[in-house]
Amino acid sequence: MTNDKEQMTNYKLPFLRHPDPKLQFSWYCAQFGLLVFPLFPLLGSVLLCVALLGTWLVKYRRIIRQPQNVGFAILSILLVISTVFAFDQKEAILGLSNFLPFILFFAAFSVLIQTPQQLRQLSWILVITSVPVVIIGLGQLFWGWTTPPHWKSIFGWSIASGGNPPGRMASSFMYANTLAGYLVIVFVLGLGLWLEAYRKLKVNYSLDFRIPVPLRLSSSTVSVVLLSFIVIIDFVGLILTNSRNAWAIAVFACLIYALYQGWHFLVAGVTAIATSILVAAFAPPPIAQLFRKLVPAYFWARLNDQMYPDRPVVLLRKTQWEFAWSLTQERPWTGWGLRNFTQLYKAKMHIWLGHPHNFFLMLSAETGLPATLLFCALLGWIFIAGMQLLLNSKAIKAEDKLIFFSYQVVFGVWVLFNTADVTLFDLRLNTLSWLIIAGISGVVYRYTQHDKFIAKHT
Repeated sequence: MTNDKEQMTNYKLPFLRHPDPKLQFSWYCAQFGLLVFPLFPLLGSVLLCVALLGTWLVKYRRIIRQPQNVGFAILSILLVISTVFAFDQKEAILGLSNFLPFILFFAAFSVLIQTPQQLRQLSWILVITSVPVVIIGLGQLFWGWTTPPHWKSIFGWSIASGGNPPGRMASSFMYANTLAGYLVIVFVLGLGLWLEAYRKLKVNYSLDFRIPVPLRLSSSTVSVVLLSFIVIIDFVGLILTNSRNAWAIAVFACLIYALYQGWHFLVAGVTAIATSILVAAFAPPPIAQLFRKLVPAYFWARLNDQMYPDRPVVLLRKTQWEFAWSLTQERPWTGWGLRNFTQLYKAKMHIWLGHPHNFFLMLSAETGLPATLLFCALLGWIFIAGMQLLLNSKAIKAEDKLIFFSYQVVFGVWVLFNTADVTLFDLRLNTLSWLIIAGISGVVYRYTQHDKFIAKHT
C-alpha cells in the first residue's frame, strides 16, 4: 500500500500544474492573486488581471466560441443600451464597471478553470485566507482594533472599532452584510472540503485498522482538524455579523450537505434548532416565551426586529422592494440606468440608500426586464448544466463529485443571498461571485466535450 507521504505528494502536485501548459503562468497568477485578495485587494486585483489577460491572449478563439459567452456579450450590449437611456448617464457609466470587466473575467476564468482539482485548490485558498479576516473582525469587536489614517489608501480597506454598523462584525469589508456574504461563501466551501477530508479519513482508518492509533496520523487527519477549526471560526464570524440572511442561508447549506451525505440525524437536529429559533421569534406569546428561555435573544430578537424596534418604514426591505418594482413597471424595457436607484429613492423617500437589498429587483429597475431575464437565464443555464454533469456524466470521478457539488451549493447560496441583499458593490465579493460561476462553467464545458468525444468514438 502506498505510504502517506506518497499519497500527499500525489494529492498536491496536480494543484501546482495546469492541464494546459500554455495557461500555467495565468494559473499561478490566479492562485497568488486569490491568496492575497482578502487583505491586499489592490495587489490581488493586479494578479487576477494578469491571469485574465494571459488567458484571453492564449485562448481567445476558444473563449469567443463558448455559447454562454455569446449570451453574456448580448447582455453587455443591453447594459450599454440601458446606459444610453439612463436617468443619470454619468452614474450609469460608472455602474458598467460593476459588470463589463467581470463578464470578461468570467469568460477568461471559465477557460482557465477546467478540472475539479483546480476547484479544490481554489477552495483551500479561499478557506484558509478567511481565518485572518475573522481574526481581524474579532479584534474589531472585542479588543477595539482600528486602522491608522493612511491604512485605507495603502490596503484598500479600514476597520472601525466596534464594527460597522456598531456591534456587528465587518472586519476588512465595508459593512457587516458584505462580510456576511463573503463568510457564507467560504463557510460553504469549507464544509465541502471538510466532508471530503472526513470521507478520506474514514477510508484510511478502514484500511489501516491494524495500525496503532498514534501511528495513523495522516494528511486526512490533519485536514479534518484544520478544517474543523476554520469552519467553526467562520461560523462564529457569521453569527457576529448579525445578518439574518446569512444565518438562514448557512443553516440551509448545512441541511443540503446533510441530505447529500444521507445524515438524517443531522437534518433532524439542524431542523429542530432552526424551528426553535423561529418559534421563539414568531410564535404567539405564550409559546414564544417558553422557547425564549432556551434560545438566546441575540437570535430571535434579531429575526423579528425587536432588537431594532424603531426602524423607519423607508429602511424596511418591503418598502425598498416595492419601490424597485414600481421603477421596473415605469421603464420595463431599458430601466433607469445602473446606480440610479439610490438617487431615485432619495428623491422619493428623502433618505439615502445604497441599494434595495435585492439584486434581481435592482437589476430590473436599473436595466429593464430583457437584460434581467437574460442574466437569470444564463445563470440558470450554467447551474442546470452543472447538475446534469453531476447526475449524468461518467467522466467526472466519484471522488471529485463532492467538491463540484460544493460549488453548486455556493452558486445556490449566492442567489439566495442576493434576494435579500446585493453583493455587487464590493470588489472582492463581486469577484468571488463571478469566480464561482466561472469555475462551474469551465468544468462543465471540459467534461461535456469529453463526453461528446467518447460518445462519438464508441
